[in-house]
Amino acid sequence: MLTILGFAMIATFLVLIMMKKMSPIAALVLIPALFCVFVGKGAHLGDYVIDGVSSLAPTAAMLMFAIVYFGVMIDVGLFDPIVRAILKFCKADPMRIVVGTALLAAIVSLDGDGSTTFMITVSAMYPLYKRLKMSLVVMTGVAAMANGVMNTLPWGGPTARAATALKVDATDIFVPMIPALAVGLLAVITLSYVLGLRERRRLGTLTLDEALVREPESETVLVGAGSGAASGAGAGKASVGGGGSLGSQDAAAEDGESDDDSDDDSDDDFKGLDPNRPTLRPKLYWFNALLTVALLSAMIMEVLPIPVLFLIGAALALTVNFPHIPDQKARIAAHADNVLNVSGMVFAAAVFTGVLTGTGMVDHMANWLVDTIPDGMGPHMGLVTGLLSLPLTYFMSNDGFYFGVLPVLAEAGQAHGVSTLEIARASIVGQPLHMSSPLVPAVYVLVGMAKVEFGDHTRFVVKWAVLTSLVILVAGILFGII
Repeated sequence: MLTILGFAMIATFLVLIMMKKMSPIAALVLIPALFCVFVGKGAHLGDYVIDGVSSLAPTAAMLMFAIVYFGVMIDVGLFDPIVRAILKFCKADPMRIVVGTALLAAIVSLDGDGSTTFMITVSAMYPLYKRLKMSLVVMTGVAAMANGVMNTLPWGGPTARAATALKVDATDIFVPMIPALAVGLLAVITLSYVLGLRERRRLGTLTLDEALVREPESETVLVGAGSGAASGAGAGKASVGGGGSLGSQDAAAEDGESDDDSDDDSDDDFKGLDPNRPTLRPKLYWFNALLTVALLSAMIMEVLPIPVLFLIGAALALTVNFPHIPDQKARIAAHADNVLNVSGMVFAAAVFTGVLTGTGMVDHMANWLVDTIPDGMGPHMGLVTGLLSLPLTYFMSNDGFYFGVLPVLAEAGQAHGVSTLEIARASIVGQPLHMSSPLVPAVYVLVGMAKVEFGDHTRFVVKWAVLTSLVILVAGILFGII
Protein backbone atom coordinates (compact mmCIF):
# COMPACT_ATOMS: atom_id res chain seq x y z
CA MET A 1 0.00 0.00 0.00
CA LEU A 2 2.82 2.43 0.86
CA THR A 3 4.37 1.71 -2.53
CA ILE A 4 1.17 2.61 -4.37
CA LEU A 5 0.60 5.72 -2.26
CA GLY A 6 4.21 6.83 -2.79
CA PHE A 7 3.96 6.63 -6.57
CA ALA A 8 0.48 8.19 -6.45
CA MET A 9 1.76 11.11 -4.39
CA ILE A 10 4.62 11.82 -6.80
CA ALA A 11 2.38 11.45 -9.85
CA THR A 12 -0.25 13.76 -8.34
CA PHE A 13 2.37 16.39 -7.61
CA LEU A 14 3.87 16.31 -11.11
CA VAL A 15 0.50 16.35 -12.87
CA LEU A 16 -0.83 19.28 -10.84
CA ILE A 17 2.22 21.50 -11.30
CA MET A 18 2.62 20.67 -15.00
CA MET A 19 -1.06 21.43 -15.61
CA LYS A 20 -0.69 24.59 -13.48
CA LYS A 21 -3.52 23.59 -11.18
CA MET A 22 -1.33 24.37 -8.15
CA SER A 23 1.83 26.35 -7.55
CA PRO A 24 4.94 24.24 -6.78
CA ILE A 25 5.13 25.54 -3.20
CA ALA A 26 1.49 24.72 -2.47
CA ALA A 27 1.77 21.31 -4.14
CA LEU A 28 4.97 20.44 -2.25
CA VAL A 29 3.23 21.16 1.05
CA LEU A 30 -0.42 20.17 0.65
CA ILE A 31 -0.10 16.98 -1.39
CA PRO A 32 2.33 15.18 0.98
CA ALA A 33 0.31 16.40 3.97
CA LEU A 34 -2.83 14.89 2.46
CA PHE A 35 -1.12 11.59 1.65
CA CYS A 36 0.41 11.47 5.11
CA VAL A 37 -3.15 11.42 6.47
CA PHE A 38 -4.12 8.71 3.95
CA VAL A 39 -1.24 6.57 5.20
CA GLY A 40 -2.62 6.91 8.71
CA LYS A 41 0.37 8.84 10.08
CA GLY A 42 -1.11 12.31 10.21
CA ALA A 43 -0.23 12.59 13.89
CA HIS A 44 3.46 12.37 12.96
CA LEU A 45 3.31 14.98 10.18
CA GLY A 46 4.93 17.61 12.39
CA ASP A 47 7.89 15.36 13.15
CA TYR A 48 8.38 14.51 9.47
CA VAL A 49 8.28 18.15 8.44
CA ILE A 50 10.69 19.27 11.17
CA ASP A 51 13.12 16.51 10.19
CA GLY A 52 12.91 17.55 6.55
CA VAL A 53 13.30 21.25 7.31
CA SER A 54 16.25 20.58 9.62
CA SER A 55 18.08 18.67 6.91
CA LEU A 56 17.53 21.37 4.26
CA ALA A 57 17.90 24.48 6.44
CA PRO A 58 21.63 24.94 5.63
CA THR A 59 20.82 24.69 1.92
CA ALA A 60 18.06 27.29 2.22
CA ALA A 61 20.41 29.64 4.10
CA MET A 62 23.09 29.21 1.46
CA LEU A 63 20.65 29.95 -1.34
CA MET A 64 19.26 33.04 0.37
CA PHE A 65 22.63 34.74 0.79
CA ALA A 66 24.01 33.43 -2.50
CA ILE A 67 21.11 35.01 -4.39
CA VAL A 68 21.72 38.32 -2.61
CA TYR A 69 25.45 38.10 -3.36
CA PHE A 70 25.14 37.32 -7.06
CA GLY A 71 22.26 39.77 -7.35
CA VAL A 72 24.49 42.53 -6.04
CA MET A 73 27.25 41.45 -8.43
CA ILE A 74 24.80 41.79 -11.33
CA ASP A 75 23.70 45.20 -10.06
CA VAL A 76 27.24 46.56 -9.83
CA GLY A 77 28.16 45.29 -13.30
CA LEU A 78 30.52 42.40 -12.58
CA PHE A 79 29.02 40.25 -15.34
CA ASP A 80 28.46 43.01 -17.88
CA PRO A 81 31.82 42.48 -19.64
CA ILE A 82 31.13 38.74 -19.78
CA VAL A 83 27.67 39.30 -21.24
CA ARG A 84 29.01 41.71 -23.84
CA ALA A 85 31.95 39.45 -24.70
CA ILE A 86 29.63 36.48 -25.19
CA LEU A 87 27.24 38.57 -27.25
CA LYS A 88 30.11 39.85 -29.40
CA PHE A 89 31.51 36.34 -29.85
CA CYS A 90 28.08 34.91 -30.62
CA LYS A 91 27.29 37.83 -32.92
CA ALA A 92 23.77 37.86 -31.50
CA ASP A 93 23.24 34.45 -33.09
CA PRO A 94 20.68 32.43 -31.06
CA MET A 95 22.37 29.16 -32.06
CA ARG A 96 25.73 30.26 -30.68
CA ILE A 97 24.12 31.64 -27.53
CA VAL A 98 22.40 28.33 -26.72
CA VAL A 99 25.63 26.40 -27.31
CA GLY A 100 27.45 29.01 -25.23
CA THR A 101 24.97 28.40 -22.41
CA ALA A 102 25.81 24.70 -22.38
CA LEU A 103 29.55 25.37 -22.44
CA LEU A 104 29.36 28.01 -19.71
CA ALA A 105 27.26 25.78 -17.45
CA ALA A 106 29.65 22.86 -18.00
CA ILE A 107 32.72 24.95 -17.20
CA VAL A 108 31.25 26.57 -14.10
CA SER A 109 30.08 23.13 -12.93
CA LEU A 110 33.71 22.25 -12.25
CA ASP A 111 33.22 23.75 -8.78
CA GLY A 112 30.88 20.85 -7.99
CA ASP A 113 27.99 22.99 -6.74
CA GLY A 114 24.80 23.10 -8.80
CA SER A 115 23.34 26.18 -7.15
CA THR A 116 26.44 28.27 -7.84
CA THR A 117 26.57 26.98 -11.41
CA PHE A 118 23.00 28.03 -12.09
CA MET A 119 23.39 31.43 -10.46
CA ILE A 120 26.47 32.29 -12.49
CA THR A 121 25.08 30.88 -15.74
CA VAL A 122 21.72 32.63 -15.44
CA SER A 123 23.38 35.87 -14.32
CA ALA A 124 25.52 35.91 -17.46
CA MET A 125 23.03 34.58 -20.01
CA TYR A 126 19.61 35.85 -18.87
CA PRO A 127 20.07 39.38 -20.28
CA LEU A 128 21.02 37.90 -23.67
CA TYR A 129 17.96 35.67 -23.85
CA LYS A 130 15.66 38.51 -22.81
CA ARG A 131 17.29 41.04 -25.13
CA LEU A 132 16.93 38.73 -28.13
CA LYS A 133 13.52 37.36 -27.02
CA MET A 134 14.88 33.81 -26.88
CA SER A 135 13.13 30.99 -25.05
CA LEU A 136 14.02 30.96 -21.37
CA VAL A 137 13.11 27.27 -20.99
CA VAL A 138 15.83 26.48 -23.52
CA MET A 139 18.32 28.23 -21.25
CA THR A 140 17.19 26.43 -18.09
CA GLY A 141 16.96 23.05 -19.83
CA VAL A 142 20.40 23.23 -21.43
CA ALA A 143 22.02 24.50 -18.22
CA ALA A 144 20.41 21.75 -16.13
CA MET A 145 21.52 18.97 -18.48
CA ALA A 146 25.08 20.26 -18.79
CA ASN A 147 25.33 20.54 -15.02
CA GLY A 148 23.83 17.07 -14.63
CA VAL A 149 26.60 15.51 -16.71
CA MET A 150 29.30 17.44 -14.84
CA ASN A 151 27.65 16.63 -11.49
CA THR A 152 29.26 13.20 -11.76
CA LEU A 153 32.67 14.67 -10.88
CA PRO A 154 34.11 12.93 -7.78
CA TRP A 155 33.60 16.09 -5.70
CA GLY A 156 30.15 16.76 -7.13
CA GLY A 157 28.26 14.39 -4.85
CA PRO A 158 26.78 11.32 -6.61
CA THR A 159 30.10 9.62 -7.35
CA ALA A 160 31.30 10.19 -3.79
CA ARG A 161 28.03 8.80 -2.45
CA ALA A 162 28.27 5.71 -4.64
CA ALA A 163 31.87 5.15 -3.55
CA THR A 164 30.96 5.52 0.12
CA ALA A 165 27.89 3.28 -0.09
CA LEU A 166 29.74 0.47 -1.91
CA LYS A 167 33.11 0.99 -0.17
CA VAL A 168 35.10 1.52 -3.38
CA ASP A 169 37.41 4.29 -4.59
CA ALA A 170 35.64 7.23 -6.25
CA THR A 171 38.49 7.46 -8.77
CA ASP A 172 37.85 3.88 -9.87
CA ILE A 173 34.25 4.83 -10.57
CA PHE A 174 34.80 8.15 -12.32
CA VAL A 175 37.97 7.77 -14.41
CA PRO A 176 36.76 4.79 -16.51
CA MET A 177 33.44 6.64 -17.03
CA ILE A 178 35.13 9.71 -18.56
CA PRO A 179 34.66 8.55 -22.21
CA ALA A 180 30.95 7.86 -21.68
CA LEU A 181 30.44 11.13 -19.81
CA ALA A 182 32.30 12.97 -22.58
CA VAL A 183 29.84 11.49 -25.06
CA GLY A 184 27.01 12.65 -22.82
CA LEU A 185 28.39 16.20 -22.71
CA LEU A 186 28.81 16.11 -26.48
CA ALA A 187 25.16 15.05 -26.73
CA VAL A 188 24.13 18.07 -24.64
CA ILE A 189 26.17 20.39 -26.87
CA THR A 190 24.71 18.77 -30.00
CA LEU A 191 21.21 19.18 -28.60
CA SER A 192 22.04 22.81 -27.80
CA TYR A 193 23.12 23.27 -31.40
CA VAL A 194 19.82 21.85 -32.69
CA LEU A 195 17.73 23.94 -30.28
CA GLY A 196 19.80 26.97 -31.20
CA LEU A 197 19.16 26.42 -34.89
CA ARG A 198 15.42 26.33 -34.18
CA GLU A 199 15.71 29.58 -32.26
CA ARG A 200 17.70 31.09 -35.11
CA ARG A 201 15.00 30.13 -37.61
CA ARG A 202 12.38 31.66 -35.35
CA LEU A 203 14.17 34.88 -34.53
CA GLY A 204 16.84 35.36 -37.17
CA THR A 205 20.40 36.58 -36.57
CA LEU A 206 21.09 40.13 -35.47
CA THR A 207 24.26 42.18 -35.51
CA LEU A 208 25.78 43.19 -32.20
CA ASP A 209 24.62 46.79 -32.58
CA GLU A 210 21.06 45.71 -33.41
CA ALA A 211 20.91 43.55 -30.29
CA LEU A 212 22.25 46.26 -28.01
CA VAL A 213 19.91 49.00 -29.22
CA ARG A 214 16.75 46.89 -29.40
CA GLU A 215 14.08 48.60 -27.36
CA PRO A 216 11.87 46.82 -24.80
CA GLU A 217 8.58 48.16 -26.12
CA SER A 218 7.63 44.85 -27.71
CA GLU A 219 9.19 42.74 -25.01
CA THR A 220 7.66 39.29 -24.87
CA VAL A 221 8.18 37.15 -21.80
CA LEU A 222 8.18 33.66 -23.24
CA VAL A 223 7.89 31.99 -19.88
CA GLY A 224 7.25 34.69 -17.35
CA ALA A 225 7.44 34.64 -13.61
CA GLY A 226 4.16 33.74 -12.05
CA SER A 227 1.93 33.84 -15.07
CA GLY A 228 4.10 33.11 -18.08
CA ALA A 229 2.80 36.33 -19.50
CA ALA A 230 3.53 37.99 -22.77
CA SER A 231 3.69 41.73 -22.39
CA GLY A 232 4.28 44.84 -24.43
CA ALA A 233 4.74 48.43 -23.44
CA GLY A 234 1.36 50.00 -23.95
CA ALA A 235 0.00 47.00 -25.85
CA GLY A 236 -0.39 44.20 -23.35
CA LYS A 237 1.04 41.59 -25.72
CA ALA A 238 3.18 41.37 -28.82
CA SER A 239 4.20 38.76 -31.32
CA VAL A 240 7.77 37.62 -31.77
CA GLY A 241 9.38 37.56 -35.19
CA GLY A 242 6.47 35.95 -36.94
CA GLY A 243 5.66 33.29 -34.39
CA GLY A 244 7.73 30.14 -34.62
CA SER A 245 7.73 26.43 -34.36
CA LEU A 246 10.39 25.83 -31.75
CA GLY A 247 9.50 22.73 -29.79
CA SER A 248 10.50 24.37 -26.53
CA GLN A 249 7.93 27.04 -27.14
CA ASP A 250 5.11 24.62 -26.42
CA ALA A 251 5.12 25.76 -22.83
CA ALA A 252 5.02 29.38 -23.83
CA ALA A 253 2.18 28.78 -26.26
CA GLU A 254 0.16 26.95 -23.64
CA ASP A 255 1.03 29.61 -21.13
CA GLY A 256 0.74 32.81 -23.09
CA GLU A 257 -1.88 34.76 -21.20
CA SER A 258 -1.27 38.49 -21.44
CA ASP A 259 -0.46 40.58 -18.39
CA ASP A 260 -0.75 44.31 -18.84
CA ASP A 261 0.83 44.97 -15.46
CA SER A 262 4.17 43.42 -16.38
CA ASP A 263 5.49 46.63 -17.95
CA ASP A 264 6.89 47.61 -14.56
CA ASP A 265 9.49 44.86 -14.92
CA SER A 266 10.88 46.08 -18.24
CA ASP A 267 13.77 47.91 -16.62
CA ASP A 268 14.75 44.84 -14.64
CA ASP A 269 14.54 42.67 -17.72
CA PHE A 270 17.19 44.73 -19.46
CA LYS A 271 19.32 46.01 -16.63
CA GLY A 272 21.99 43.39 -17.38
CA LEU A 273 22.99 45.36 -20.50
CA ASP A 274 22.03 48.88 -19.40
CA PRO A 275 25.35 50.76 -19.30
CA ASN A 276 23.83 53.69 -17.40
CA ARG A 277 22.04 52.05 -14.49
CA PRO A 278 22.72 53.83 -11.18
CA THR A 279 23.88 50.71 -9.34
CA LEU A 280 27.03 50.29 -11.47
CA ARG A 281 30.31 50.48 -9.55
CA PRO A 282 33.06 50.52 -12.23
CA LYS A 283 35.74 51.70 -9.78
CA LEU A 284 35.10 48.62 -7.62
CA TYR A 285 35.11 46.15 -10.51
CA TRP A 286 38.36 44.42 -9.58
CA PHE A 287 37.43 44.30 -5.92
CA ASN A 288 34.19 42.55 -6.81
CA ALA A 289 35.97 40.20 -9.22
CA LEU A 290 38.61 39.24 -6.65
CA LEU A 291 35.95 38.84 -3.96
CA THR A 292 33.99 36.46 -6.20
CA VAL A 293 37.09 34.42 -7.10
CA ALA A 294 38.09 34.25 -3.43
CA LEU A 295 34.58 33.19 -2.44
CA LEU A 296 34.41 30.39 -5.01
CA SER A 297 37.95 29.25 -4.17
CA ALA A 298 37.14 29.12 -0.48
CA MET A 299 34.02 27.11 -1.31
CA ILE A 300 35.99 24.57 -3.36
CA MET A 301 38.66 24.32 -0.65
CA GLU A 302 35.94 23.98 2.01
CA VAL A 303 37.52 26.68 4.18
CA LEU A 304 34.14 27.28 5.82
CA PRO A 305 30.64 25.86 5.33
CA ILE A 306 29.10 27.23 2.11
CA PRO A 307 26.22 29.04 3.89
CA VAL A 308 28.75 30.89 6.07
CA LEU A 309 30.87 31.83 3.06
CA PHE A 310 27.95 33.32 1.16
CA LEU A 311 26.66 35.09 4.27
CA ILE A 312 30.04 36.79 4.73
CA GLY A 313 30.37 37.44 1.00
CA ALA A 314 26.93 39.07 0.78
CA ALA A 315 27.66 41.27 3.79
CA LEU A 316 31.00 42.39 2.31
CA ALA A 317 29.51 43.01 -1.14
CA LEU A 318 26.70 45.15 0.25
CA THR A 319 28.91 47.10 2.66
CA VAL A 320 31.65 47.96 0.16
CA ASN A 321 29.48 48.64 -2.90
CA PHE A 322 26.62 50.35 -1.09
CA PRO A 323 27.99 51.95 2.10
CA HIS A 324 24.77 53.87 2.77
CA ILE A 325 22.14 51.84 4.62
CA PRO A 326 19.17 52.99 2.49
CA ASP A 327 21.03 51.77 -0.62
CA GLN A 328 21.70 48.42 1.03
CA LYS A 329 18.03 48.07 1.93
CA ALA A 330 17.09 48.91 -1.65
CA ARG A 331 19.37 46.19 -3.05
CA ILE A 332 18.04 43.59 -0.61
CA ALA A 333 14.47 44.58 -1.47
CA ALA A 334 15.25 44.34 -5.19
CA HIS A 335 16.19 40.68 -4.79
CA ALA A 336 13.63 39.79 -2.13
CA ASP A 337 11.31 38.11 -4.64
CA ASN A 338 13.99 35.66 -5.75
CA VAL A 339 15.09 35.00 -2.17
CA LEU A 340 11.56 34.31 -0.95
CA ASN A 341 10.66 32.20 -3.97
CA VAL A 342 13.73 29.98 -3.81
CA SER A 343 14.05 29.60 -0.04
CA GLY A 344 10.30 29.05 0.26
CA MET A 345 10.51 26.34 -2.37
CA VAL A 346 13.33 24.60 -0.49
CA PHE A 347 11.40 24.54 2.77
CA ALA A 348 8.30 23.34 0.93
CA ALA A 349 10.37 20.55 -0.65
CA ALA A 350 11.42 19.61 2.88
CA VAL A 351 7.79 18.73 3.60
CA PHE A 352 7.68 16.50 0.53
CA THR A 353 10.93 14.68 1.31
CA GLY A 354 10.12 14.50 5.01
CA VAL A 355 6.82 12.71 4.37
CA LEU A 356 8.29 10.41 1.72
CA THR A 357 11.07 9.34 4.08
CA GLY A 358 9.24 9.41 7.39
CA THR A 359 6.25 7.34 6.28
CA GLY A 360 8.53 4.73 4.70
CA MET A 361 7.19 5.32 1.18
CA VAL A 362 10.67 5.69 -0.29
CA ASP A 363 11.87 2.38 1.16
CA HIS A 364 8.79 0.50 -0.04
CA MET A 365 9.03 2.02 -3.53
CA ALA A 366 12.71 1.12 -3.82
CA ASN A 367 12.20 -2.43 -2.57
CA TRP A 368 9.29 -2.95 -4.95
CA LEU A 369 11.35 -1.83 -7.93
CA VAL A 370 14.25 -4.08 -6.97
CA ASP A 371 11.94 -7.06 -6.40
CA THR A 372 10.34 -6.62 -9.83
CA ILE A 373 13.64 -7.24 -11.62
CA PRO A 374 13.30 -10.60 -13.44
CA ASP A 375 15.83 -13.29 -12.51
CA GLY A 376 16.94 -13.46 -16.13
CA MET A 377 18.21 -9.88 -15.91
CA GLY A 378 20.72 -10.81 -13.21
CA PRO A 379 23.76 -10.92 -15.55
CA HIS A 380 22.71 -7.52 -16.91
CA MET A 381 22.48 -5.71 -13.58
CA GLY A 382 24.71 -2.94 -14.89
CA LEU A 383 22.11 -2.09 -17.53
CA VAL A 384 19.29 -2.52 -15.01
CA THR A 385 21.01 -0.21 -12.52
CA GLY A 386 21.57 2.42 -15.20
CA LEU A 387 17.92 2.33 -16.25
CA LEU A 388 16.67 2.40 -12.66
CA SER A 389 18.91 5.36 -11.85
CA LEU A 390 16.76 7.57 -14.09
CA PRO A 391 13.42 7.30 -12.27
CA LEU A 392 14.88 6.62 -8.83
CA THR A 393 17.22 9.63 -8.72
CA TYR A 394 14.39 11.77 -10.10
CA PHE A 395 11.78 10.66 -7.56
CA MET A 396 14.08 10.49 -4.53
CA SER A 397 17.14 12.25 -3.20
CA ASN A 398 20.64 11.13 -4.08
CA ASP A 399 21.13 10.08 -0.47
CA GLY A 400 18.06 7.85 -0.62
CA PHE A 401 19.13 6.21 -3.86
CA TYR A 402 22.85 5.74 -3.21
CA PHE A 403 22.64 4.74 0.44
CA GLY A 404 19.31 2.93 0.35
CA VAL A 405 18.87 1.32 -3.07
CA LEU A 406 22.33 1.01 -4.61
CA PRO A 407 23.71 -1.46 -2.03
CA VAL A 408 20.76 -3.77 -2.76
CA LEU A 409 21.38 -3.53 -6.51
CA ALA A 410 25.09 -4.16 -6.01
CA GLU A 411 24.39 -7.25 -3.92
CA ALA A 412 22.03 -8.61 -6.58
CA GLY A 413 24.67 -7.92 -9.22
CA GLN A 414 27.41 -9.69 -7.31
CA ALA A 415 25.20 -12.77 -7.06
CA HIS A 416 25.25 -12.90 -10.87
CA GLY A 417 28.91 -12.07 -11.34
CA VAL A 418 28.54 -8.34 -12.01
CA SER A 419 31.25 -6.29 -10.28
CA THR A 420 30.47 -3.66 -7.69
CA LEU A 421 32.38 -1.05 -9.70
CA GLU A 422 30.24 -1.72 -12.75
CA ILE A 423 27.09 -1.17 -10.68
CA ALA A 424 28.56 2.01 -9.20
CA ARG A 425 29.39 3.43 -12.64
CA ALA A 426 25.93 2.62 -13.96
CA SER A 427 24.34 4.36 -10.98
CA ILE A 428 25.56 7.83 -12.01
CA VAL A 429 24.14 7.89 -15.55
CA GLY A 430 20.81 9.34 -14.41
CA GLN A 431 22.28 12.63 -13.14
CA PRO A 432 21.27 14.75 -16.19
CA LEU A 433 17.64 13.95 -15.29
CA HIS A 434 18.21 14.16 -11.54
CA MET A 435 19.27 17.82 -11.72
CA SER A 436 15.73 18.77 -12.77
CA SER A 437 14.06 16.75 -10.03
CA PRO A 438 11.59 18.66 -7.83
CA LEU A 439 13.57 17.31 -4.87
CA VAL A 440 16.79 19.12 -5.90
CA PRO A 441 16.98 22.59 -4.29
CA ALA A 442 19.34 23.91 -6.99
CA VAL A 443 16.69 23.60 -9.70
CA TYR A 444 14.58 26.19 -7.89
CA VAL A 445 17.52 28.59 -8.07
CA LEU A 446 17.66 27.96 -11.82
CA VAL A 447 13.97 28.50 -12.57
CA GLY A 448 13.61 31.27 -9.99
CA MET A 449 16.43 33.43 -11.33
CA ALA A 450 15.37 32.72 -14.93
CA LYS A 451 11.74 33.57 -14.08
CA VAL A 452 10.55 30.30 -15.57
CA GLU A 453 7.64 28.28 -14.21
CA PHE A 454 8.85 24.97 -12.78
CA GLY A 455 6.13 23.11 -14.68
CA ASP A 456 7.27 24.66 -17.98
CA HIS A 457 10.86 23.68 -17.26
CA THR A 458 9.83 20.13 -16.37
CA ARG A 459 7.69 19.72 -19.47
CA PHE A 460 10.54 20.84 -21.69
CA VAL A 461 13.58 19.23 -20.10
CA VAL A 462 12.50 15.74 -19.03
CA LYS A 463 12.48 14.15 -22.48
CA TRP A 464 15.87 15.64 -23.41
CA ALA A 465 17.41 14.78 -20.05
CA VAL A 466 16.23 11.17 -20.35
CA LEU A 467 17.74 11.02 -23.83
CA THR A 468 21.06 12.40 -22.55
CA SER A 469 21.14 9.86 -19.71
CA LEU A 470 20.42 7.01 -22.13
CA VAL A 471 23.22 8.22 -24.42
CA ILE A 472 25.66 8.00 -21.50
CA LEU A 473 24.37 4.53 -20.60
CA VAL A 474 24.67 3.24 -24.17
CA ALA A 475 28.14 4.77 -24.53
CA GLY A 476 29.20 3.10 -21.28
CA ILE A 477 27.98 -0.29 -22.55
CA LEU A 478 29.63 0.14 -25.97
CA PHE A 479 32.93 1.17 -24.40
CA GLY A 480 32.77 -1.85 -22.09
CA ILE A 481 32.63 0.36 -18.99
CA ILE A 482 29.24 -0.88 -17.82
